[in-house]
Amino acid sequence: MEAKKDRSTISSLSKSKGSPKQEKINNNNIQSTKLLYLCAMQILDGKLVSKSVKDQLAGSVNLLKERGRKIPHLAAILVGNNGASETYVAGKIKDCEEVGFNSTLLRLDETISEKSLIEHIGFLNDDPEIDGILVQLPLPSHIKEAHIISNIDPEKDVDGFHPVSMGKMVNGLPTFIPATPYGIMLMLEHYNIETSGKYAVVIGRSHIVGTPMSILLSRNTPFGNCTVTQCHSKTRDLASFCKRADILVAAMGKPEFITADMVKEGAVVIDVGITRIADAGKKSGYRLAGDVKYDEVAPKCSYITPVPGGVGPMTRAALLKNTYNASVALKPVMN
Repeated sequence: MEAKKDRSTISSLSKSKGSPKQEKINNNNIQSTKLLYLCAMQILDGKLVSKSVKDQLAGSVNLLKERGRKIPHLAAILVGNNGASETYVAGKIKDCEEVGFNSTLLRLDETISEKSLIEHIGFLNDDPEIDGILVQLPLPSHIKEAHIISNIDPEKDVDGFHPVSMGKMVNGLPTFIPATPYGIMLMLEHYNIETSGKYAVVIGRSHIVGTPMSILLSRNTPFGNCTVTQCHSKTRDLASFCKRADILVAAMGKPEFITADMVKEGAVVIDVGITRIADAGKKSGYRLAGDVKYDEVAPKCSYITPVPGGVGPMTRAALLKNTYNASVALKPVMN
């Protein structure tokens, strides 16, 4: 069954990179070599890269329509009325509209039982029109997220959280990669960032970001082949690892934790964190901050992701790619 499926996990995107050049300088008859960057610090623009991904998907959907094939269909389940979850799901539905996907949003009451939620998932599993299923997290405290995720059909697990999906990823088999790590890999590819032989530090060990990110960076792939250290809350002398990192992925959920003295000159810094911080000067009453103290860290970097506008848009773009791959891999041409 597996042999029939051809799911691409990394797309071919347009590539650009600020490349270094060597310049000899003469100062008081002393010759030295100085490494200059055409762009000393380049922002990894998730909005730009995600637009590239979505443009490609929109073109692919148009081809599906022309050939009479099924259009990808994403089903999202939203339990309760958590404000942040409402915003995230609305953004995913909007993304579907932009690329021409069909989408279904199933709203369920916060008091729904775990058994009833699993039954709803079962209906979507059995519906041939649905290609991808995502259950927006977090769920109410009386529902065990692991039970819910394990009841999603692995062939429709476009979030990439199912144990089967995770196991296949670890073994290098075609599968759905969790959207945030997948989006980061797409970003590295877009900017053609050299990873082979680099020392990467991933801070965080969640099954959603930290663990899959460490696996993907260490793989024998064009944008892998890093030597990876995975750090976490119990890591001793965390700064010593960060200072050596050519590539630093911060995914611990602690706002502005990574400071300039923890970052190597010329490092590539990927900031996965996003936290609301009270700010009376903002109309909203808060500002968004990542795990990296951006203003002081950015000048030391060769590349860095902003918050917002960095990893977030790429997560959503990667979810769309997973949904598209689920559809074209599993569904035959329609009569």
